[in-house]
Amino acid sequence: MDELQDYPRPSVTIDCVVFGYDGIALSLLLINRKEAPFINMWTLPGGFLFLEETPEESARRILKSKTGLNNLYLEQLYTFGDVKRDPRGRVLSVAYYALVDPRRLELLAGIAANDVKWFESSKLPKTAFDHKEIIKVAYNRLKAKVTYQPIGFELLDKKFTLTELQFLYECILQRPIDKRNFRKRILESKVIKSTGEKRSGQKNRAPELFEFDELQYKNLVKEGFQFKI
Repeated sequence: MDELQDYPRPSVTIDCVVFGYDGIALSLLLINRKEAPFINMWTLPGGFLFLEETPEESARRILKSKTGLNNLYLEQLYTFGDVKRDPRGRVLSVAYYALVDPRRLELLAGIAANDVKWFESSKLPKTAFDHKEIIKVAYNRLKAKVTYQPIGFELLDKKFTLTELQFLYECILQRPIDKRNFRKRILESKVIKSTGEKRSGQKNRAPELFEFDELQYKNLVKEGFQFKI
């Protein structure tokens, strides 16, 4: 019988691509490293996987300890395993992506970071390791997934207008969307519901506020419903 010690044991890290949306632009959360390698360079929030935890548990621990963020929408993205991706040795990275509204959260840099900061997705600084590739894969996944699963609501305030929702989709997809068709599809999908409230502070007629109906969405999925934008 083969023994585990008979085989090489690469280290495993967890790296998190955290997308944020402030109502204007899509951003990513990066950490400025305090430690070697790549000291003083920007990286994704990440760290080594502990033996007693699952990858998702590790991702949540890392985000909490290095950025102060907790209770986020989190999904596993991909495993990156280029043999030269880390100058310290053979290290695999299990990547996750998270979706948040930065306006609801307060950042807190951990002891291993000089700084933690949001950057617009179109204005990212040079990143260390293979994090540029990880970010690219995560962004492509986000663009694809928002068209067939309602994860975009994680980036919005709980209450939003149809215009705000459309602008979010246009921001992620980087293309204009026909207003009439978008509103027809989203309303016919029945995954959002009116709150009975209006957006105050508008110069023109105050627009209606909606919210994501998660329970209704789950019931519709059980019936074979497929969300599509």
